[in-house]
Amino acid sequence: MNVEKNKELVRRFYELIEMEDYEAVAELCHDDFVFYFQVDSPIKGAAGFVESEKANFDAFKGFTMRIHEMIAEGNKAVAYLIFEGIHTGKELMGIAPSGNFIRFSLLMLLTIQDGKIIEKRAHFDRADILAQLSR
Repeated sequence: MNVEKNKELVRRFYELIEMEDYEAVAELCHDDFVFYFQVDSPIKGAAGFVESEKANFDAFKGFTMRIHEMIAEGNKAVAYLIFEGIHTGKELMGIAPSGNFIRFSLLMLLTIQDGKIIEKRAHFDRADILAQLSR
């Protein structure tokens, strides 16, 4: 297992998400990909993952989601990211586009298999995001 290649895969994955190139994002996902946006809420397959991401990120055209720290060992990578965007796109969490600037952190645990991402686990504070949307 090449840790540096895994880190580069994770960097590219998030660059493509930020570019909203979801077709290319899906190509970096393993055939058995599973996304856990909350502990016990799996979304199976790259198509379901892309649909979920678009549902959130379409609310923030031109957003950024940069990796600030990454640690990798074996087939695992942990990335600390900060999301920034203005809520001008579509409704999110039941709130119409507010024009509010939103900034929050995310911690992601990714598992790599066969040179692709097979699992992604997300941790973020939904209450913080909701408070920023509705202020």
